[in-house]
Amino acid sequence: MRSERIKIGAIILLTIAVFATGYYAYTLREKYLTINTNNYNKAFSEAINHINNIENFLAKTQITKNPEYSVESFTEIWNDANLAMIYLSEIPFDSEGNSKTIKFLNQVGDYSKLLAKKSLSDQELDEKDFENLSKLYDYSKDLELVLNQLSDELYSGDLTWKNFQNNTKTVFAQEVGNFDVFSSIDSTFNEYEGLIYDGAFSEHLERNQKKALLGNEISEDQAKEKIKSFIFKDIESIDSKGYIENDDIQVYTFDVKLKNSEESYYIEITKIGGYLYQMNNSREVETEKISQDEANKIGIEYLDKIGYKNMKETYFTKRENILTVNYAYNQDGVICYPDLIKVKIALDSGDVLGVETKGYLNCHYKRNLLKPKYTIDESKSNLNSKLELLSEGEAIIPNDRGEEVYCYEFKGKVEDKEFLVYVDTQTGEEENILIILETEGGTLTI
Repeated sequence: MRSERIKIGAIILLTIAVFATGYYAYTLREKYLTINTNNYNKAFSEAINHINNIENFLAKTQITKNPEYSVESFTEIWNDANLAMIYLSEIPFDSEGNSKTIKFLNQVGDYSKLLAKKSLSDQELDEKDFENLSKLYDYSKDLELVLNQLSDELYSGDLTWKNFQNNTKTVFAQEVGNFDVFSSIDSTFNEYEGLIYDGAFSEHLERNQKKALLGNEISEDQAKEKIKSFIFKDIESIDSKGYIENDDIQVYTFDVKLKNSEESYYIEITKIGGYLYQMNNSREVETEKISQDEANKIGIEYLDKIGYKNMKETYFTKRENILTVNYAYNQDGVICYPDLIKVKIALDSGDVLGVETKGYLNCHYKRNLLKPKYTIDESKSNLNSKLELLSEGEAIIPNDRGEEVYCYEFKGKVEDKEFLVYVDTQTGEEENILIILETEGGTLTI
C-alpha cells in the first residue's frame, strides 16, 4: 500500500515537473518571439524612414543646378540607401521579396555616389542625369507606398512577421511586383511632424548671442507684475514656481489661476528685460468655431499688443482644435525666418493658449541688408526650367554654419510637389531647397 502511494506521488511530481518545464519553455518562446517582433518592427520602421528620406532628396536633386548643393543631396541619398539596406537585412523577408528593393537601393546609392563625384568636379547635371533621377524618384514613390501599406497591415495585425517566415512566396514579393495595386494609397508624413514642428529653419533657433534680450535685470515681484501684460483675463492668483535657466536664458516661472474658471497658465518671464519667454494653457478644446484666417489674425493682433510688431504667419499645424502658427519678423518686405514666435490659438473661442518666443529673443535685430548683386529676374532665369513658379519674394535664412543669408525666395511646383528655392542675392547661387508638405495637420517643410 505504501509503495503504491509512493508511485502515485512520483507520478504526480513527474507530471508537475513536465508541465512546469513545458510552461517555462513556452514562456521563454513567447519572450523570444516578443523580442524578435520588437526588433523587426524597429528595423522596418528605420528602413521606411530612410527610404522616405531618399524620395525627398531625389525630389530636390531634380530642380537644382548648383553642384555644391547637389553634392550634399547625393551624399545623403547614398548614406540613406546603405542604412536602409542594413535595416532590411535584419527583417525576415525572403530573398525574392527583398531582391527588388535591395536592387533599387543599390542602384540609387551607386548612382548618387557617381553624380556626387560629378558635382564635386563642378560639372552640371545633363538632361540624361535628370531623366534617370526622375525614374528613380518615381520608383521611390511606388516603393514607399508599398512599404507604408505593409506597415499599416502589420500594425493592424492583418499580417505578422510569422507570415513572412512561413511563406517562401510572401505577400511582400507579390506586392512589390505590382505597384498599381497601391496607386490609390495616400502617402502620409506624420513621422516627420515632430522633427519639423517649428517650421523651416527652426534648427537654428538657439544662438549664443541673445540679440533681442535687452534691458536691465528685474526682480521676481516685477516679473509677476509683467504677467498682466501678457494674460488679458481676470487673474485670481499667481504662484511662483522658482527661478530656472532655460536654454541659457534665465527666467522666473509662475502658475497663474484665472478667476471663476478652472483654467490656469504656466508662464516664464525673462530676468533680463522682463520678456515673455513661454506661456501655456493646457485646457482641452472640444469644438472648432473660428476659421484659420480668423485665428491667424488673432495671433498677429496679440503679438502686436504685447510688443512684437510686423510679424507674418509662415507655417502652421492644427491638432485637437488648436492652431499653432509660426510667425516670422517682416523687415520691409523681407521675411526674417530666424526671428520666430509660435502662438497657440484655441479654435473654439479664439483664446491665445500658448506662446514661445525663443527664436525671436535669440535672433532678432534690425538688419543692414546689402544691396543685391543679382536682381530677382536674373536669379529667376537661372532656376531649373521644370520649376513652375507660383510666387517670389525676399527672405533671411540661416545656413549650415549658423550665418544669415539674404536670399530671394521662390515658391514653385514640379509635378505633384511644391518647393521653396532660396537663391543668394550676392552670389546668384542656390542656398537651400525645401519641400512643402500640405497635410491634414498643417503646412510643413522638409
